[in-house]
Amino acid sequence: MQPIQFFELASRQAEWLSVRQSVVAGNIANANTPGYRAKDVSAFQSVLENTGIRMAATNPMHFAEASLSSEITEIEPNKDVGEQISGNTVGLAEELMKQGQVKREFELNAGLVKAYHRMMLMTVRK
Repeated sequence: MQPIQFFELASRQAEWLSVRQSVVAGNIANANTPGYRAKDVSAFQSVLENTGIRMAATNPMHFAEASLSSEITEIEPNKDVGEQISGNTVGLAEELMKQGQVKREFELNAGLVKAYHRMMLMTVRK
C-alpha cells in the first residue's frame, strides 16, 4: 500500500492555481490590447494523472486514460464575446468568473490542508 501524499497533492494544486491566476490576470491586463488572444491553463486533472497516485479499479473501463497536458494554451473565443474588431478574444466577465473560481479553489485547498494538519496534530498529541 502506498502512503497518501496529501501535502504533495495540495502543493501541486496550489502551484497550478498560481499559474492559472497568473494567466487569468494576464488576460484581464490585456483586455484592450489589439490582437491579444485569451489563454488558459489546461485542467488540474492532467496534473493528477501525473502524480503517481493511482486509483484502484475493479474493471479496466472504470477510469479512462486521458492525454491532457498542463500547458498554457489559447482558448476559443466565447460565443457571447467572440473576436472583437481589434482581434482581441478576452471576455472580461468570463475572466472575472475564472478569477473567482481560482480564489474559491485556493481557499478550499488551504482549508483542507489546515484541517488535515490539525487532524495529524491530534493523533500525535495522544
